[in-house]
Amino acid sequence: MVEALLFASSDPLSLEELTLRLPDGTDVLKLLETLEKNYAPRGINLVKVAGKWCFRTADDLAFLMHKNVEEQRKLSRAALETLAIIAYHQPVTRAEIEEIRGVSTSKGTLDVLLETTWIRMRGRRRTPGRPVTYGTTEQFLIHFGLESVKDLPGLEELKGAGLLDSAVPASFLVPTPNDDAALNEEEDALEDGFLFGEDTEETAGA
Repeated sequence: MVEALLFASSDPLSLEELTLRLPDGTDVLKLLETLEKNYAPRGINLVKVAGKWCFRTADDLAFLMHKNVEEQRKLSRAALETLAIIAYHQPVTRAEIEEIRGVSTSKGTLDVLLETTWIRMRGRRRTPGRPVTYGTTEQFLIHFGLESVKDLPGLEELKGAGLLDSAVPASFLVPTPNDDAALNEEEDALEDGFLFGEDTEETAGA
């Protein structure tokens, strides 16, 4: 029954969602762990992403999906850099993104990332101008196969992948990502009917 539910679902399912659809007393977690083990050597694997469960093509067979990957729209370097900054520094404002990147970030770049549903507008920073804060979404975790944003690579992993110079200063730190959905003490909720174009920080800087 668990296998059938996961196979038929177009989206990953949480432990709670599966429990509601199964007979009372079912040890769903044990069944998921059994299925995960059974599927481990097969062409499809049962994986946990964003705290939910789904079937995915085995990593070593990703080359079979090469055609599909090529058809996807590629993000610009500016969009990739912005996405990375949001993922590691969230909640973060546009001005903070620009400070980290060292160059201005166009509204179009943020629009593209919002369209992917990988980022969202969280709230407003309690600073002059009340700029919008951005963070990642559950879809970001699902797309990149992450159980949690804390699974993003750290300093040594980034060096090993060649994404950071091995000679970076000793004082250089990669922040610990945190995508807690709750607003922090420096954020206010977005107003009802808020529109992206109403971002006072961006309007003031235009």
